[in-house]
Amino acid sequence: MFTERAFEGNQLAVFPDARGIDERFMQPLAREMAFSETVFMLPAVTGSAQQRLRIFTPGRELPMAGHPTIGSAFVWAQEYAAGTTPAAITFDMGVGPIRVALDWHAGALRFAWMHQPAPAFGESLDARGSTALAEALHLPTSTTFAAPPQIVSSGVPYLFAPLRSDADVDASVPDATRLSAMFRAIGGAETGVFLFARTTRPDATLYSRMFAPTFGIQEDPATGSASGPLGAYALARGLVTAAEAGALVSLQGVKMGRPSYIHIAVAGTPTRIEAVKIGGTSRFVAEGVLTLP
Repeated sequence: MFTERAFEGNQLAVFPDARGIDERFMQPLAREMAFSETVFMLPAVTGSAQQRLRIFTPGRELPMAGHPTIGSAFVWAQEYAAGTTPAAITFDMGVGPIRVALDWHAGALRFAWMHQPAPAFGESLDARGSTALAEALHLPTSTTFAAPPQIVSSGVPYLFAPLRSDADVDASVPDATRLSAMFRAIGGAETGVFLFARTTRPDATLYSRMFAPTFGIQEDPATGSASGPLGAYALARGLVTAAEAGALVSLQGVKMGRPSYIHIAVAGTPTRIEAVKIGGTSRFVAEGVLTLP
């Protein structure tokens, strides 16, 4: 996902017809696949939707996620479109119906845009919390964030922490134990930590990494569910302009050797976010059969 090259981007496993899979096997299957997420496609539960998606990390089920949603759109186009080229499809998810706009070329799906729920802004870290976060990331104690780290969610909450440079982002080494202690100290539920910086690279606006040991993900090559809130946070904090926010590119996964290009479009102003969507491409790599007990 979020690449056109094999062995780059974020891996995703999709079971296109999961009706015969007992629910008790879904989490073990996700753990067995060992990707950031695994998707089970099921019949829709609302009349406007094409499919229902259940999304699992190796450690838990998520109410929504970004690269599994866009990846599932590409699988749906291959398995279910039956020669049609609709402008959009809708998936039933844990947060409700999610619309995905589709861009076709010569009968093949080339790009997909996921419309995400309006972001909810949570608590910001104070100076003490920011210091604890820097220590949990093994950054120098002199590290200053470009803006106060803050929890933001468009369905799944993340702690966003802007650093000063790509090098600072790459220098981060998360300590799961210290991160857990930091979340306990601030009185919040433990979630993913999303680091980023304004980049001078010509092919991206933001340079990103995401750590989520609480989800069973040490580091994620591309985090779509965090990318919409990322754009909203960057706009709200004045890290990008309103004009820039309409066409952002987050480059994630470089440190892992799996560069992922996530397109982000945020409409609105720093004080009023009106709409958020993320987009990307996909590359099919393999298919196969798993035998269940």
